[in-house]
Amino acid sequence: MSHQRDLAGKNSLSVVIIAQNDESRIGRAITSCKSFADEIVVIDGGSQDGTVRVSEQLGCKVYTNAWPGYAKQRIYGSDRATYDWIFVIDTDEVVSETLAAAIRELKFDLSDTSKAYSVLRIGDFLGRWMGKGERLVRLYNRTEIQYRDSLVHETPDVQQDQVSLLPGILWHYGFRSIHDHIQRFNKYTDLEAEGAVALGKRFNLFRMLVRPPLRFVQKYIFQGLYRKGVPGLAVALFWGMYEFLVCLKQYELQLARKKTKKPEGEPIKEGSAYAIQQ
Repeated sequence: MSHQRDLAGKNSLSVVIIAQNDESRIGRAITSCKSFADEIVVIDGGSQDGTVRVSEQLGCKVYTNAWPGYAKQRIYGSDRATYDWIFVIDTDEVVSETLAAAIRELKFDLSDTSKAYSVLRIGDFLGRWMGKGERLVRLYNRTEIQYRDSLVHETPDVQQDQVSLLPGILWHYGFRSIHDHIQRFNKYTDLEAEGAVALGKRFNLFRMLVRPPLRFVQKYIFQGLYRKGVPGLAVALFWGMYEFLVCLKQYELQLARKKTKKPEGEPIKEGSAYAIQQ
């Protein structure tokens, strides 16, 4: 790109990172954005380690906000940014050189504020990079686009025909250990089940029987995880388990709700859960 290019046409861009207790990885995420970010905003949920210190040392603007949930924290971060164009990255992600170059070039041509841009994110597991990756919307203009307020798998609210894929890769160093992986799956399936119940979705036995094996086949066969040996098999099995747990936890929540309701015509017994709630 010529240095003589008219800089008046360049759009400024804020990078927003939500963080909590990840001092060992956040530095790499921040550094990978330095070449295209006009500012980097870190929203810390109350870290007890050196996350805030590392962020400040690398020149980030840091705000502390008690954890309200994924989507709400991202919205909070977007509101604290100086510029309207927002690029989102997590503490365990790294922008590739190709992706960084694409964003630098794109900054001169961000004219449509209703358009958003996605990236290809590829994650690691037991030392292997997994599958073909997933497309995630990570660059948007907050004047027209904002995150949907969901409990889990939050994403900017934009129509797919308004989303363009950027070249390059967002590397996701999300694997720490099998123990950590299971803990996170447990947390995410809790949130997804709670979200389904909150939206009034009812438990479906057919879905619980069909979704887990379908997700396994999708990951293992169609996304090529069979080529990744034991790590690929494990990831595919985990995704099947994920679908099963969401359905089962949704069933558990609905069952718990029914138990708190007094059956029609049945007297309320002293000391019962329903009587106490009243």
